Amino acid sequence: MPEEASRVWTVPNVISVVRLAGVPLFLWLVLGPEADAIALVVLMVAGFTDFLDGWLARRLNQYSQLGEILDPVADRLYILAVVVGLFLRDIIPWWVAVALPLRDLLLWGLVPILRTRGFSALPVHFLGKAATFNLLYAFPLLLLGEGDGIVATLARTFGWAFAWWGIGLYWWAGVLYAWQVRKLVRDTPRRTSPASDHA
Repeated sequence: MPEEASRVWTVPNVISVVRLAGVPLFLWLVLGPEADAIALVVLMVAGFTDFLDGWLARRLNQYSQLGEILDPVADRLYILAVVVGLFLRDIIPWWVAVALPLRDLLLWGLVPILRTRGFSALPVHFLGKAATFNLLYAFPLLLLGEGDGIVATLARTFGWAFAWWGIGLYWWAGVLYAWQVRKLVRDTPRRTSPASDHA
């Protein structure tokens, strides 16, 4: 394994760890004191650091295997936390709260198939990042849309626009991931090492 790929304490990885720490904080702010303004700030910081860690990894040449895992995990956990929080606050309907985690559950079900070919995950592609981008814009707007007045009305309108695009792209990306797995299984021989036999 190249030394660069095995690094742990890189600047992008530290940013990803800090971003992960914001997940329980966001849930507490939304469900506990209902401090929506601070929760919005947490989401905005999370969205910015999602861009920042990837940009720094390229800029500083600090790619790592841990970073490739942390970044999508942080994205999924934020989406799950926001979906749970907004559903429990009656801001989004049940079908939205089901549709997004269901897609991730289906993809996680493909991981054992990937492991038979010696892979633990597929690389994140642009469509998946675009879906996450839309959703991370949609949810703060929907949270801001709770209330009356022109600002709340505009926030709800744009929030649902981003949400529809995000949900559609999220599932489209999921279908593409599943197709990639199908091609990988077809084109890559099954791994026959002892480690894989007992995985």
